This record gives sequence, C-alpha cells and structure tokens, in this order.
Amino acid sequence: MSEDRRAGLLFGTGAYLCWGIFPAFFPLLKPAGSVEILAHRIVWNCLLMLVVLALVRRLGDLRRMSRRTWGQLALASALISVNWWIYVYAVNNGHVVDAALGYFINPLVTVALGLIIFRERLNRAQLLALVIAVVAVVVLTVEVGAPPYIGLGLALSFGLYGAVKKVVPADPRVSVGVEAGLATPVALAYLVALQAAGQGTFVGYGGGHVVLLMLAGVITAVPLLLFAAAAQRLPLVTMGLLFYLTPAMQLSWGVLVGREPMSPVRWLGFGLIWTALLVFTLDAIRRTRADRLRAVSG
Repeated sequence: MSEDRRAGLLFGTGAYLCWGIFPAFFPLLKPAGSVEILAHRIVWNCLLMLVVLALVRRLGDLRRMSRRTWGQLALASALISVNWWIYVYAVNNGHVVDAALGYFINPLVTVALGLIIFRERLNRAQLLALVIAVVAVVVLTVEVGAPPYIGLGLALSFGLYGAVKKVVPADPRVSVGVEAGLATPVALAYLVALQAAGQGTFVGYGGGHVVLLMLAGVITAVPLLLFAAAAQRLPLVTMGLLFYLTPAMQLSWGVLVGREPMSPVRWLGFGLIWTALLVFTLDAIRRTRADRLRAVSG
C-alpha cells in the first residue's frame, strides 16, 4: 500500500470516527437547545476555518470566486445548516437510531438525486437497491405510523448538499469556510438576541460549558478537513465503504447506550436498508474492478 493511500485511510477513518462519536458529545451541551448549539457550531467553525485558510494561504481565493460560486455555496450553507440542526435535535431528543437510519440511506438517496438532477443512468443493481430502500422506508413508516422524518430529512439535506458541492469549483477548505462564514451573521445575531433575552446558556453555566460550546465548532471542522484530505487520496468506493462506520457507530450508541426501542419490524426495515446497501456496494466494487481492467488492457 502506498504512503498516500495509507494516509488517506487514516484521514478517512478519523473523519468517520469523529462523526460516529457525535451522539456522545452533543448531550454534554445541555441545557443549550438544538438551535443554540447549531449557532455555536457555525460561529466557532467559521473562526477556526478563517485561521486554517490563513495558514494555508487560501484567503485570496475568496476574491476570485464568481457570483455563481458564491450562490452555490450559499445554498450549500443552508443545506448543511439544516442537516446539522436535524442531527443535533435527534441526538439530544432520543432519536439517535433515526439519525443512523438517515446516514445509512444517504448513499442511496445520493444515487436517486443523481438520477433526478444530473440525469445519470442507473444499472440494474442500483435500481434494485433503490427499490429495496423504498420498501424499507414503507416498512418503517407502517411501523411508527408516520414517515421516518428525521432519517429522511438528514439523508435528503446531506444528499442535496453533496449534489451542490459536486458542481462547486472551489477548494474544499475554502468552500467549508465560506459556508460557515455565510451562515455566521445569522447565527451570531441569534446568539446575541438569545443572550439578551436571558435564554442563552453561553454564560451562567460555568467555564466548562463555555469550552464545550466552543469545541462544537472544532469538532464540526476537524472531520470535514479530514474528509477533504481523504477524498483527495482514496477511490470513491473506499470512501463509500468507510462511510458506513458512522451510522453503524450511531446505531450501536442508540441501541446499547440510549436504550432506544428496536421492534422486530424496525429491525426488518434496517435489514432491508442493509440489503440495499450490500447490493449497491458490491455493484460499485464490481464496476471499479472492471474499469481498472479496461484501463490496463487499453
């Protein structure tokens, strides 16, 4: 294994492990509510990314970006903010398993968006995986009497975020910094108004609480930077396989630590999702190998 690939695996594993332990971190921020936590994630992430961009000398990229790119990043900023808010709400309100469901179905939602938005063609295996995933969502809907809004909300917001980032012509570090920067004025105004109304938690709960709220921005930025570094060094198939570390850890936390209920029908729904992911992954591996053989023979 090359040094570049080994480094990529370390970066990728680090990113997904960070995301996987989020359910253990965000409850530590109580009594802060999910919107207040989101605002702190945005503000402190923005400050950290400004430092990073200064260190790597990429601040000049901001002046060279077109209006179209700024617009795309504004949309990306809104989508990732929605994703973060749903996730924090889920984790802090006993819905970690629902959050895990969202990230399990995310690759399949991405394929569906590729079909709808980019007019990409699906092969039989991808179509079969999507059909199985739809059946799984129906099963989970029947089980709880309503669609799995949290899981679908996370999958759609992150899938759409990925679709936007697919066409953004900017360095990943710059785009992450801009996304945070665009959302920071709104987040900062909310925090000031909340504190002025006496409902904020940034002060009055001790220095430890202040540090934890500031760390919310750090743990937001670090896995994104690790992910960007891994994506430059690893094939997409490898990145896709590593991705499953995160929802697997979240599901384990929700069931084993959070003691969230898992009825037989709910297990069936997750089983169908895992079957769809298996079909999708095996097909991706097969196509990658076929592409390599064609490249060698050509």
